[in-house]
Amino acid sequence: MPMIGQAIPEGTYQTYHQNEIQSVTLQSYRGRWVVLVFYPGDFTFICPTELEDLGRLYPDFQKLNADVLGISTDSVYVHKAWRDTSPAVKDLPFPLAADPGGQLAKKLGLYLPQDGVALRGSFVFDPDGTLCAYEVHNNSIGRNMKELLRKIQAAVFVRENGGIEVCPSGWKPGEKTLKPGLDLIGKI
Repeated sequence: MPMIGQAIPEGTYQTYHQNEIQSVTLQSYRGRWVVLVFYPGDFTFICPTELEDLGRLYPDFQKLNADVLGISTDSVYVHKAWRDTSPAVKDLPFPLAADPGGQLAKKLGLYLPQDGVALRGSFVFDPDGTLCAYEVHNNSIGRNMKELLRKIQAAVFVRENGGIEVCPSGWKPGEKTLKPGLDLIGKI
């Protein structure tokens, strides 16, 4: 299983984006936040709803210096066919990465060998390539992409403030934060 603080996995993956197939390494995203959004497969029911929501929120991720990759065990050719035929994913502003054989999904503890697909998992890596947040769902349960954005907003805030200020439950930008140790003074 993944561990907070682990390094982003190494490897080269093919992506399909803007009518092009490209090879990328996850290390090439150093200096930016990286959001890996695993989903079980193209041409399914829940997956396009999640990716469509993520696409609508993508400008907010970009404002945080965050790149998003949608990832499934499908090939880039299946990604292309899906984008060519599905109105929900046709104009996604981020690439879809291929993980045939589930090598990346295995490294992050998501691979279901009996089905040949990954679980629904979202992973947030900081600009140093360190895992700072993740969630994994049963494939029958869709994720809330607004909550994923909120997690990144909180992670960015904590990083920018050197960990001196931390974010309480449900925190959103502009709301009150906590200062560990200092917020306890006077309450004892």
